[in-house]
Order: sequence, then C-alpha cells, then structure tokens
Amino acid sequence: MVTIVRDVNLTVDTGEVVGIAGESGCGKTTLALAATGLLEPPGRVLSGSVRYQGTDLVSLSPQELRSLRLSEISMVFQASMNVLNPVMRIRDQFLDGMAAHGVRSSEEARARAEETFDLVKIPRRYFDAYPHQLSGGMRQRAVIALALVLRPKLLFLDEPTTALDVVVQRSILQSLNDLRRELGFGVVFITHDLSLLVEIADRIAIMYAGAVVEEAAARDLYKNPCHPYTRALMSSFPPLGGSRQRLEGITGVPPDMRRLPGGCSFAPRCPEVIAGTCERIDPPSIRVDGERVVVCHLYSEKEAHVG
Repeated sequence: MVTIVRDVNLTVDTGEVVGIAGESGCGKTTLALAATGLLEPPGRVLSGSVRYQGTDLVSLSPQELRSLRLSEISMVFQASMNVLNPVMRIRDQFLDGMAAHGVRSSEEARARAEETFDLVKIPRRYFDAYPHQLSGGMRQRAVIALALVLRPKLLFLDEPTTALDVVVQRSILQSLNDLRRELGFGVVFITHDLSLLVEIADRIAIMYAGAVVEEAAARDLYKNPCHPYTRALMSSFPPLGGSRQRLEGITGVPPDMRRLPGGCSFAPRCPEVIAGTCERIDPPSIRVDGERVVVCHLYSEKEAHVG
C-alpha cells in the first residue's frame, strides 16, 4: 500500500480560485479525484474528510455522489478535449448529462446547452457537430461548457489547457475567469505551470511528494516565495519583463512515493538543507505573515510570530 496524498487541508470559498501547483507525480490529480469520489480501485481514501456545504463526500454512496456531480460539483479532466465520445454528436452528450439530472424536456435542455455554448464563445452551429469537427480549442471549450451546463458551485480543472497553444490558452482562461465572476462558482485549478496560477488564482498551494509545502495568496507567493521548493519552481520559468536572468532547474528527481526519505521529502534536493535536521525530523507547519503557511525547518515559531 502506497500513500499518495497526505496531510492536505484546503478550503475553497464561493467565487474563489485556489491553485494547486507542483511537479508531475506530486499528487495533484489524485487529490482532485479523491475529493470528487472518482478514484478508481485499488485507489481509496483511507482517512480524512471532504466536506461540501457541511456534507462529508467520503461518506456518500456512489449513487449520492453521482447526483452531486455535474449539478453541484464538476471536473474538467486533463486532456479533456479527448474525453468526448467520438461517435456521438455534441448535442447528445449534453442532453444525456442533463437528462440524468432531471432535465427531461429536450427543448429546455437544448436551450440551456446553447446558452452555455454562448458563454464559452462557441458558435451554436457546432452544437450538432461531432467532436472531430471541432478544433482542439473548441473541443476544450465544449467540455468546459458541459461541466458548467447545470451551473455547479464548485469546478475542478485538471490542467485544462494542456496541449493548446498560448493564444488559445489565454482565450479559454479569460472565458473561465469571466464565467466565474458571472456565475460565482469556486474553482480548484491544477497545473504544473506556476506562472499561469500567479495570474488567475486567488490562493496557491504548492504540493511536493503528496503534501502541501506552502500555501499563500497568489500575489504574496509571487513576490516572496518562502519554501525552497517554491523558490525553485519560481526560478524555473522566465519572467515576462525586466532584465535577462539565468534560469535555474531543480536538481535531482521527485522521490519514489513507495520509499519516501526520512524527515523533509525535499531535503535530498534542497539547496538550503539544514544538515542533521531536515533529513531526520519532519518539518513543522509554520504560519508566516498572517495567512501564509510554510512547512519547513527554516521557519521557527519565533520567526512566524515576528512575521
């Protein structure tokens, strides 16, 4: 048995965008699947709770979870533009989803679906098309429209712009931001692109080896990353302005989740490791500068109170 996600405690408020960033394999997608009850066997939630409006989703039956998905909680999967059924028209995939949640009138369902098409800026003539007749960016928008068609209150986005060019990425993200402000749903945005999160998220949680190592307001994280791993991630992408500077990669590779090192999981790769401490003792979770939380030996309780 391997524990993939551990000691994660996150909240998402109405209309808020919470970003989750980290290298591939750090547990971002597993966390989202666990939160939405979509983990496939043998994966399962061993402990903890996932509370949505006072209800623990972990305790619900598969039928109860299914009634919440799409209507209350939706998820846009990684490479989601390939999840549409290739032999069904876009129209039928929308109508099937709404029929499963009690929208029996085909006229009402079509009107709601076409209205959502308008929101994501897809011409209505594509509503009766097959997925292969849409471009990659339009298929991505169609999947986002499907996730929003019943106006859920919480939306999980798992790298929704992967494999799209930067112009299409920008357009889709702008549409999502506009929809969030208009409809008021909360968003959990998962990506390995920290520069993207800094622009669109309200708060960002940095994950490493299945755990959150730093959580802060996006602006604060950008201006002053505290955890050595966060600083390493920030120095791995080029700035859009200012003078040229050398990019620094992160040495080593993420740890094997089956055999995590003792103490801090990042210690073998950390340029600021405290010898004799980081490799042996689990790092404390320290509140720094009010709302920021850092899991690192570099920050003592004294420093946290001063901040």
